[in-house]
Amino acid sequence: MTKGIDLSLYQKKIDWSKVTADFAIIRAGYGRYPHQKDSMFESHYAGAKAAGIPVGVYWYSYAATEEDAAKEADACIAVLKGKQYAYPVYYDVEEKKLLDSGKKNVSAIIRTFLERVEAAGYWVGLYMSASPLSSLVDEDLRKRYSVWVAHVGVSKPAYKGDYGMWQYSWKGKIPGIEGDVDLDECYVDYPAKIREKGLNGFPKPDEPEPPAADADCIDAEITIGGRKYTGRLKAERTDS
Repeated sequence: MTKGIDLSLYQKKIDWSKVTADFAIIRAGYGRYPHQKDSMFESHYAGAKAAGIPVGVYWYSYAATEEDAAKEADACIAVLKGKQYAYPVYYDVEEKKLLDSGKKNVSAIIRTFLERVEAAGYWVGLYMSASPLSSLVDEDLRKRYSVWVAHVGVSKPAYKGDYGMWQYSWKGKIPGIEGDVDLDECYVDYPAKIREKGLNGFPKPDEPEPPAADADCIDAEITIGGRKYTGRLKAERTDS
């Protein structure tokens, strides 16, 4: 079991050198358009990575229809590109208007989003409170995808199905973070499983890890004597 935090634009001042967490789940954005990326996503991602804290993400849903969910999935995919995530990509479903629309619509919306993001190469999951998770989501979805259940103020979530992560507090205190922060426990080694499958921006097992960016290096292709050569060239530093 590991202990982590989840973050959004509401946590603006973070001294990552002081943060004590095994992982961080960061809000990537919300709604149907890429420009709805969370205003603190880039900062939180960079800070966590620099501190050596593995990262996952979530996308907050305002969907009312399957068409909305597909647009939300595409927006999420657009925001996530170019980064690596050691924890799942969660769909945050909690809007009352959606929950009031009934199990059939709720499940259809969740299915659309998760299938679309999964097809793009991500390990996906669902975030919901215990009660609607139990009553409004088809069982095959709850069994097929990773579950992150929210239930605060209790010793154990009131959810009978399997879950990989539990959000147990909305008023946690963590060194380096001003104000309240959500606290979570995780019971699955997602980083190992995600890397093993080559998902979430990590290379497939039979592919080499992409070289780290280096301002002093370039990838080059040259032809000498009719033969083509490719590789990375490193600039030599000279004293001025």
